[in-house]
Amino acid sequence: MLLARAIHFDESDRNVFHSPARTGEWCISGGFEFSNWTEADLTGKARQAFSNGWLGIETFGRVTFVAVTQIEVPEFEQLARDLAQHFVTVYGAPSVEAALPVAIEELTHMSELCEEHAPNTVLTIMRELTEAGVREQYRFIEANDAALDQFAIHSIPEE
Repeated sequence: MLLARAIHFDESDRNVFHSPARTGEWCISGGFEFSNWTEADLTGKARQAFSNGWLGIETFGRVTFVAVTQIEVPEFEQLARDLAQHFVTVYGAPSVEAALPVAIEELTHMSELCEEHAPNTVLTIMRELTEAGVREQYRFIEANDAALDQFAIHSIPEE
Protein backbone atom coordinates (compact mmCIF):
# COMPACT_ATOMS: atom_id res chain seq x y z
CA MET A 1 0.00 0.00 0.00
CA LEU A 2 1.24 3.50 -0.79
CA LEU A 3 0.68 6.85 0.90
CA ALA A 4 2.57 10.16 0.93
CA ARG A 5 4.96 11.77 3.38
CA ALA A 6 5.78 15.45 3.78
CA ILE A 7 9.07 16.55 2.25
CA HIS A 8 10.85 19.89 2.25
CA PHE A 9 13.33 21.17 -0.29
CA ASP A 10 13.93 24.36 1.69
CA GLU A 11 12.52 26.33 4.62
CA SER A 12 9.77 28.12 2.66
CA ASP A 13 6.86 26.19 4.24
CA ARG A 14 7.81 27.69 7.60
CA ASN A 15 7.22 31.12 6.11
CA VAL A 16 4.08 30.49 4.07
CA PHE A 17 1.92 28.32 6.35
CA HIS A 18 0.55 29.20 9.81
CA SER A 19 1.45 25.70 10.91
CA PRO A 20 3.90 23.77 8.71
CA ALA A 21 3.82 19.98 8.64
CA ARG A 22 6.84 18.11 9.94
CA THR A 23 9.17 16.50 7.41
CA GLY A 24 8.32 12.81 7.12
CA GLU A 25 4.82 12.88 8.53
CA TRP A 26 2.06 11.15 6.59
CA CYS A 27 -0.17 13.47 4.57
CA ILE A 28 -3.54 13.64 2.86
CA SER A 29 -5.20 16.30 0.76
CA GLY A 30 -7.11 17.74 3.71
CA GLY A 31 -9.46 19.65 1.42
CA PHE A 32 -12.32 19.01 3.87
CA GLU A 33 -10.88 21.81 5.99
CA PHE A 34 -11.96 24.30 3.32
CA SER A 35 -15.46 22.97 2.58
CA ASN A 36 -17.23 26.05 3.98
CA TRP A 37 -14.71 28.67 2.86
CA THR A 38 -15.48 31.67 0.69
CA GLU A 39 -13.22 34.13 -1.15
CA ALA A 40 -13.22 36.24 2.05
CA ASP A 41 -11.34 33.43 3.85
CA LEU A 42 -8.56 33.36 1.26
CA THR A 43 -6.07 35.84 2.66
CA GLY A 44 -2.42 35.62 3.69
CA LYS A 45 -1.18 32.29 4.98
CA ALA A 46 -4.69 30.83 4.92
CA ARG A 47 -4.74 31.44 1.15
CA GLN A 48 -1.45 29.59 0.80
CA ALA A 49 -2.74 26.61 2.81
CA PHE A 50 -5.87 26.54 0.67
CA SER A 51 -4.07 26.99 -2.64
CA ASN A 52 -1.39 24.31 -2.34
CA GLY A 53 -1.09 22.74 1.10
CA TRP A 54 -1.26 19.02 1.86
CA LEU A 55 -2.39 18.19 5.42
CA GLY A 56 -0.02 16.36 7.78
CA ILE A 57 -1.83 13.82 9.95
CA GLU A 58 0.45 14.15 12.98
CA THR A 59 0.76 17.93 13.38
CA PHE A 60 -2.23 18.86 11.17
CA GLY A 61 0.08 21.41 9.61
CA ARG A 62 0.46 22.03 5.89
CA VAL A 63 3.23 21.19 3.41
CA THR A 64 3.77 22.05 -0.26
CA PHE A 65 5.36 18.78 -1.41
CA VAL A 66 4.74 15.14 -0.56
CA ALA A 67 6.52 12.00 -1.77
CA VAL A 68 4.88 8.66 -2.44
CA THR A 69 6.17 5.88 -0.20
CA GLN A 70 5.18 2.50 1.21
CA ILE A 71 2.97 2.28 4.28
CA GLU A 72 2.19 -0.83 6.28
CA VAL A 73 -1.42 -1.75 7.13
CA PRO A 74 -1.06 -1.31 10.93
CA GLU A 75 0.36 2.18 10.39
CA PHE A 76 -2.48 3.04 7.99
CA GLU A 77 -5.02 1.84 10.58
CA GLN A 78 -3.42 3.98 13.30
CA LEU A 79 -3.52 7.03 11.01
CA ALA A 80 -7.24 6.39 10.46
CA ARG A 81 -7.82 6.37 14.23
CA ASP A 82 -5.74 9.55 14.67
CA LEU A 83 -7.63 11.32 11.89
CA ALA A 84 -10.97 10.19 13.31
CA GLN A 85 -9.96 11.62 16.70
CA HIS A 86 -9.08 14.90 14.93
CA PHE A 87 -12.59 14.94 13.45
CA VAL A 88 -14.01 14.58 16.96
CA THR A 89 -11.73 17.16 18.57
CA VAL A 90 -11.75 19.84 15.86
CA TYR A 91 -14.92 19.31 13.85
CA GLY A 92 -17.29 17.99 16.51
CA ALA A 93 -17.87 14.47 15.21
CA PRO A 94 -19.91 12.59 17.81
CA SER A 95 -17.32 9.83 18.36
CA VAL A 96 -14.21 8.24 16.95
CA GLU A 97 -16.34 5.28 15.85
CA ALA A 98 -18.68 7.59 13.90
CA ALA A 99 -15.75 9.48 12.34
CA LEU A 100 -13.67 6.41 11.46
CA PRO A 101 -15.36 5.63 8.11
CA VAL A 102 -14.79 9.21 6.94
CA ALA A 103 -11.16 9.08 8.08
CA ILE A 104 -10.65 5.80 6.22
CA GLU A 105 -12.26 7.34 3.12
CA GLU A 106 -9.83 10.30 3.24
CA LEU A 107 -6.81 8.02 3.64
CA THR A 108 -8.05 5.64 0.95
CA HIS A 109 -8.48 8.54 -1.47
CA MET A 110 -4.86 9.55 -0.86
CA SER A 111 -3.66 5.97 -1.15
CA GLU A 112 -5.46 5.55 -4.46
CA LEU A 113 -3.87 8.77 -5.73
CA CYS A 114 -0.45 7.46 -4.69
CA GLU A 115 -1.04 4.01 -6.23
CA GLU A 116 -0.90 5.68 -9.65
CA HIS A 117 2.76 6.60 -9.08
CA ALA A 118 6.07 4.96 -8.29
CA PRO A 119 7.64 5.38 -4.86
CA ASN A 120 9.50 8.69 -4.42
CA THR A 121 7.24 10.48 -6.89
CA VAL A 122 6.66 14.03 -5.68
CA LEU A 123 3.06 15.29 -5.66
CA THR A 124 1.72 18.83 -5.51
CA ILE A 125 -1.84 20.03 -5.11
CA MET A 126 -3.66 23.07 -6.42
CA ARG A 127 -7.08 24.16 -5.17
CA GLU A 128 -9.59 26.70 -6.35
CA LEU A 129 -13.05 27.76 -5.24
CA THR A 130 -15.74 27.13 -7.82
CA GLU A 131 -19.52 27.52 -7.86
CA ALA A 132 -19.70 23.81 -6.98
CA GLY A 133 -17.21 24.07 -4.10
CA VAL A 134 -13.50 23.30 -3.74
CA ARG A 135 -11.78 21.84 -6.80
CA GLU A 136 -8.47 20.01 -6.39
CA GLN A 137 -5.90 19.23 -9.06
CA TYR A 138 -2.80 17.11 -8.56
CA ARG A 139 0.55 17.27 -10.31
CA PHE A 140 3.48 14.93 -10.04
CA ILE A 141 7.21 14.76 -10.65
CA GLU A 142 8.52 11.25 -11.24
CA ALA A 143 11.45 10.33 -9.01
CA ASN A 144 13.71 9.22 -11.86
CA ASP A 145 13.20 12.63 -13.52
CA ALA A 146 14.31 14.50 -10.41
CA ALA A 147 16.63 12.06 -8.56
CA LEU A 148 14.57 12.41 -5.40
CA ASP A 149 15.64 9.26 -3.55
CA GLN A 150 17.51 11.46 -1.10
CA PHE A 151 14.32 13.28 -0.09
CA ALA A 152 11.78 10.54 0.48
CA ILE A 153 11.70 9.08 3.95
CA HIS A 154 11.07 5.37 4.30
CA SER A 155 10.27 3.70 7.57
CA ILE A 156 9.38 0.29 8.79
CA PRO A 157 7.14 0.32 11.88
CA GLU A 158 8.61 -1.25 14.97
CA GLU A 159 7.17 -4.67 15.65
